Amino acid sequence: MFKSKVALAVAVGVLAQQAGAAGFIEDSKLSVSSRTMYFNNDNREHNSSNQNETAQGFKLDYLSGFTQGVVGFGVDAQALWGIHLDGGKGTHPDNNTFFPSDSDGSSVSDWARASANVKARVSKTEAHVGGALAPNLPILVSNDGRLLPQTFDGATITSKEIDNLTINAGQLEHAYGRASSNSTGLAVAGGFRDSNKFQYGGLDYKITKDLLVQYYYSNLQDYYKQNFLGLVHVLPISEGQSFKTDLRYFDSSSDGKNGETGYAFNNNGGYAKHAGEVDNTTWSAMFTYTLGSHAILLGHQRVSDDGGFVWTGEGNVRKDGSTSSLEGNGGSSFYLFTDSMVNQFARAGENTTFGQYTYDFASLGVPGLKASVAYLHGDDIKATSGTGSDASEWERDMRIDYVVQTGYLKGFGTSLRQGTYRTNATGASDTDQTRLIFNYTYSFM
Repeated sequence: MFKSKVALAVAVGVLAQQAGAAGFIEDSKLSVSSRTMYFNNDNREHNSSNQNETAQGFKLDYLSGFTQGVVGFGVDAQALWGIHLDGGKGTHPDNNTFFPSDSDGSSVSDWARASANVKARVSKTEAHVGGALAPNLPILVSNDGRLLPQTFDGATITSKEIDNLTINAGQLEHAYGRASSNSTGLAVAGGFRDSNKFQYGGLDYKITKDLLVQYYYSNLQDYYKQNFLGLVHVLPISEGQSFKTDLRYFDSSSDGKNGETGYAFNNNGGYAKHAGEVDNTTWSAMFTYTLGSHAILLGHQRVSDDGGFVWTGEGNVRKDGSTSSLEGNGGSSFYLFTDSMVNQFARAGENTTFGQYTYDFASLGVPGLKASVAYLHGDDIKATSGTGSDASEWERDMRIDYVVQTGYLKGFGTSLRQGTYRTNATGASDTDQTRLIFNYTYSFM
């Protein structure tokens, strides 16, 4: 964290001398995004944790161009502001990931944070250092599923020097939760200690315009090491008709202090062959057939028996190692098809079959309107003790999205989503969830 701040300060000093250089200002972009969100989470078994809230979020993004020269410099800045509109004590579970909690357990009236990255470009290689990083990679996905996005602090490099090959590498040290003004260390879901080092490297190679292969390696210090292999192929059949294949494989194992006192974790609330240690392989395959306005998706996922799938997030930990949550931290995404609206379908032994149907109403004269329904069913979930009966779970998600295509409100988007989740697995609860979201982004430059 200290090194990142020093690098940021030095780079800002350099930029202050070159801000007038051609490209830095001319290629700058400034925008304000607005998101209004109604969030209702109905826990069917524990009424005390039900949630019913509405909030307004604003996100200011400034992306500069690069200064001239062999090495071009720039800066990206972001400011976030969340305002609570409705939902008092009793409808706001304390330490949730939608809005920060006040001392009495209700929502605070508002919260904010600001961060920035400095960046440098040489040829087709870019480096970013700062606290507004939002990676979207197979081994780490920044979550934007609530009012405001999750971001990370650290350094990343992306290189496209070789045609059709993209190389990504980086080291991240802290995370900012999607409902928090503060940063925390990094951990896995259920982790009891924070790690300040997540390192990764990988490549995306387009063998042909229709075939992409991927390999990534990542390491969350004292928790896990992970290898990822991916393949994406799109087969054009005719105009408006295609068949897409998406294959993903993860191999995760223990690292460093993982499993020792303070570095064990609850393995997604499920079974672990070696309690608190990472030991997992997960593969998934998804096939999508598109015909005009119709898209049908079918897939299957298999989590190994020795432990649940693992991914990096904040974890509900403080720097002192206690398990009490910082406000609004937690709620990380991961690169599996089953990272759905309510549940994850990623526990030890789980076999999940899933499908989705999507319809685009543009062919009926309503461009910008889409609707979809998805269903996931997982079984063979290993009991926490490893000796009980296997459990199962299912989820049905429905959504309607509309984006205004013309006029003064061009780009204004509305999304209505409803999820129903049912299970007999230990540590999980039947849940109904509804989200109503209004999005709009205004660009100044």
